[in-house]
Amino acid sequence: MTTLQNKPTRVRWLILAILFAVTTINYADRATIAIAGPELKRVLGLSPVEMGFVFSAFAWSYVLAQLPGGWLLDRFGTKMTYFFSIFLWSLLTVLMGTVGLVAGATALALLFGLRLAIGAAEAPSFPGNSRLASAWFPTNERGTAAAIFNSAQYFATVLFGPIMGWLVHSFGWESVFYVMGGLGIAISFVWLKTVYGPKEHPLVNQSELAYIEAGGALTDLESKNRAATSGTIRTASAIRQLLASRMLLGVYIGQYCINTLTYFFLTWFPVYLVSERHMTILKAGFVAALPAVAGFLGGVLGGLISDRLIKRGYSLSKARKIPIVGGMLLAMTMIVCNYVAADWLVVLVMSLAFFGKGVGALGWAVVADTSPKDAGGLSGALFNTFGNTAGITTPIVIGYILQQSGSFAGALVFVGANAAVAILCYTLMVGEIKRFEFKSPVHG
Repeated sequence: MTTLQNKPTRVRWLILAILFAVTTINYADRATIAIAGPELKRVLGLSPVEMGFVFSAFAWSYVLAQLPGGWLLDRFGTKMTYFFSIFLWSLLTVLMGTVGLVAGATALALLFGLRLAIGAAEAPSFPGNSRLASAWFPTNERGTAAAIFNSAQYFATVLFGPIMGWLVHSFGWESVFYVMGGLGIAISFVWLKTVYGPKEHPLVNQSELAYIEAGGALTDLESKNRAATSGTIRTASAIRQLLASRMLLGVYIGQYCINTLTYFFLTWFPVYLVSERHMTILKAGFVAALPAVAGFLGGVLGGLISDRLIKRGYSLSKARKIPIVGGMLLAMTMIVCNYVAADWLVVLVMSLAFFGKGVGALGWAVVADTSPKDAGGLSGALFNTFGNTAGITTPIVIGYILQQSGSFAGALVFVGANAAVAILCYTLMVGEIKRFEFKSPVHG
């Protein structure tokens, strides 16, 4: 009996499963506009540039709300801040389905406004994921944890891409927003009942707490007392010091480049399949799932490789950088699609590219490794601000490229070039990866 009592529980993996499920819904909700995009473009008569601005609307507010979202996480804790985030973005997704009730400029304005609101509502999501990974996982498991919740972006397409394509084909574009928004509202209440900090979770035992603490988990990060005192941080002073760090700035810029690939996939990729490769919307929904499967597998593998390297004695810096650099090299292969005609070859190359992007998407593990203890939400929010600025620029830049050239060739070069810049950031700028500590007081 004593042996059973002393055996560590594995509650951290339950927390990770919930993070994975919520992040899957998160990315599926983001992708609804891409799946419905070709039909919306036809119904509303939008130009490529107008469609680019609609695609980017989410990211404008998502970026602007990052720092307030991070402050809310540090001030009120992840559990309640994230609950309201999930519920609100899901309700707004349901309302997206009502755009068809109006017409013309009013419909376009409503579409743009709702996407802006969804972006603001989702702002605390990934900094919240990072905070929970820091609180629940030791260093030698954190890469795997971050890779798994981050790979949900691909799993969302694998699971929901075909479903959403079928919904548009069978019931019209409005149905996508009703179904996905309703699912998100349901999971927000699952979150409320299952997620706690390590020291407050009713299922965790002392053995698991001791194990994760010894491995570097910040187990008091989500405690009520900690959340209350974090509100005294002088935000402007903290941001200045974070941005003055060459290591962190390199990570932030690298994430912008990596997210350029993400937002191409979330916005223009289905349109690429329909307009450039002449697939039906239904077929595009299924075909888009294949690179997503590769991205999901690559994402999980990248975290496993990184943590395995740590266990074999490699430094934290090498263990994180090797998968990132190798993955981005593979991601650059998408440019090859400009030189092949067969659809199966395009799908194969895109699958290889997104496998590489998945392997290299370890930025959130690096944030969990480097964020200062008193400002994990703020650091994650700053990282996400840089990263998701790509959500503003990528759809618009590609829209202009398409309008000027009438082809996706330049767009694929643009996306591949960003992968190359990400490599330069991690090899030349980041240096040693370690937890950042403020050099002057930030508490008021």
